[in-house]
Amino acid sequence: MKKSAKWVLGHKVSLHPTSGNYDLVFCETPPGAQGPPPHIHSNYEESFLIVEGQMEFMVDGTIITRSAGESIDVPAGTLHTFNNKTDKACSWINIHSPKGFAQFFETFGVPENEEHAIKKSVQPEVIQKVLQTAANFDMLIPAPAKE
Repeated sequence: MKKSAKWVLGHKVSLHPTSGNYDLVFCETPPGAQGPPPHIHSNYEESFLIVEGQMEFMVDGTIITRSAGESIDVPAGTLHTFNNKTDKACSWINIHSPKGFAQFFETFGVPENEEHAIKKSVQPEVIQKVLQTAANFDMLIPAPAKE
């Protein structure tokens, strides 16, 4: 059973209830979509399994590309982000362990059937609220490096 999909920061997210101590999410990322700002989870381990397409990850400053059938694990305490730099949609499964990060998706998600949902999910005021409240979701977003 899954809950209805929501658009979260430009990604379509479908939460799947689990009986274990982890959150399971199916995601669809449009071509060219950016991911969240580089961030660190102190308590969450995170895994990504690419179902279709290709996703680029930045993990502790290293760029890693994963394609359909490939996965990547991000240990707690690791700076990371991701994006779809291709011209094709990407679908992927995301797991956070322990359970609890799904609250981020619930908080910032715009129901998929709402008019202009994808656009609403990336409005500047939404991005600002994410930046202001990230710590509430175990997301440390370091200040960008000065050039």
